[in-house]
Amino acid sequence: MVIVSITPEIGLDQLYTYAGGLGVLEGDKFLHASRKGYDYIVLTLLYRYGYVDYKFNEEDILPEPQTHPVPPHNILVPDEEFTIALKNEEVIVRPWTYQAKSAKIVYFEPVCPMWARSLVDRVYIEKNEQERYYKYILLAKASAEYIREKIRLKNIDIIDIQEAYGALIVLSLPEYENYRFITHTPGPWGHPYYPRKLLEEEFRVKLSGDEDNIMLTKLAMDKAKKIFTVSKKHLEITKQMFPGYSEKIGYVTNAVEESRWMHPALKRIINETPVELIDPDTLWKAHLEARNDLVKMIRQYKNTVRITEDKMIVVWARRLTRYKRPYFIARFIEEYNMEDVFFVLGGKPHPNDKDGISYARTFKKLMDKYNNVIYVHDYDIFRAKLMLAGGDLLLFTPFPGWEACGTSYMKAGINGVPILASRDGGALELIRDNLNSWFFGSTIDELINIYDDPRAKQVDEKDYVDFVRKLNEIINLYPTEKYKETMCNILRDTYKEFTMKRLFSQYYPWIEST
Repeated sequence: MVIVSITPEIGLDQLYTYAGGLGVLEGDKFLHASRKGYDYIVLTLLYRYGYVDYKFNEEDILPEPQTHPVPPHNILVPDEEFTIALKNEEVIVRPWTYQAKSAKIVYFEPVCPMWARSLVDRVYIEKNEQERYYKYILLAKASAEYIREKIRLKNIDIIDIQEAYGALIVLSLPEYENYRFITHTPGPWGHPYYPRKLLEEEFRVKLSGDEDNIMLTKLAMDKAKKIFTVSKKHLEITKQMFPGYSEKIGYVTNAVEESRWMHPALKRIINETPVELIDPDTLWKAHLEARNDLVKMIRQYKNTVRITEDKMIVVWARRLTRYKRPYFIARFIEEYNMEDVFFVLGGKPHPNDKDGISYARTFKKLMDKYNNVIYVHDYDIFRAKLMLAGGDLLLFTPFPGWEACGTSYMKAGINGVPILASRDGGALELIRDNLNSWFFGSTIDELINIYDDPRAKQVDEKDYVDFVRKLNEIINLYPTEKYKETMCNILRDTYKEFTMKRLFSQYYPWIEST
């Protein structure tokens, strides 16, 4: 029996058809399924120009189309074209497949007419609302046609809907019953609305209720037999947001595929020694190899930099947006800049996120001002591997309640890199304060509006004071034996509970057990 996952994005090392965490998570799941030989099929869209890159002129940071590291058609195999109806027109769709053992990704590309081709130019970037609507209607209708004709309903064990943008499959494939819905964010962008009239016309259905606009999250929740959040805290936040669905909602905390994210030096050790027996000196030697790889990357941004072993490397690397609080590390660098610490900042904003663009400008100015700061404006999977494995400390700073789970700290932890984290997402399940990493800040069990609620600023100020205190303590601790023991602890705890083996055993216990 086949597992089908429908997702708006997926991130492989070879293709830039992703924007952030969801895409990379789906890529990790696919790679694990491939490695284990599972019948696992991912349905998504083929974005010709990927997401977005940035370039700098003297005054500003400017978005530009991202280019694929290799032409997508070099690694994808075309399948038989088919047609769907969109805007009362016939649209020709070509599936492109990426096969890895029994696992497969199917990328849908509209071939013509031209207006349909432009729907999939970029991931999460559209010219207008209408283009955004039809992009995911295309995903739903193409997925339904492919399932009916190629996979066949009788062969499907389960269909997992990843995030609300995949929810329209329940309208295009209404005869199927065994849907599950995984929500990946509490933020409002994760719960989009579509016009009722448009949905009824495109899918030839009569929807219940009388609202002019339909929330896609509720559309999926109504049809799904089970709803998953991606951490324990996200579960509690989601139940508050959608109390009518509480009995259906559970959680499976995110994880990472260790074969993808673990540095080769550490892989060599683990192939020879059980993880619980790795001693601090052995781990430190492997870490220095990963660190040296990161230093080589740093020199591509500042070729005069010299970083000795006793100079700590602190990494902040996330999507640049307000709720992830990039302004914490920016403020710290300005107020407490230290010559014995090197700061590696990374992340891309969405080109329509004014706050995010502002943070990118701030990071660039810090890089220009201080010799011990670089900003990785072209942050991607390749650079993330170097930064998360080679840094000495990862900062994870989201506003509490807003991060559904996060996985960057897991990717650091699987390399023995400790974390300083706010009390949010899945970090609450991994981190043992002062033992395998550190916490700072407030415990908040509700979704405070960070844009309008005056409490948000109060939380920020209180959390920042604690952030400064903890970060200074950690800097003073590096690189003592206590620090190296902390590294061993985070490696062991991450390897034990936050890999894809555990995640698959919870999502799909009938094919993988712990």
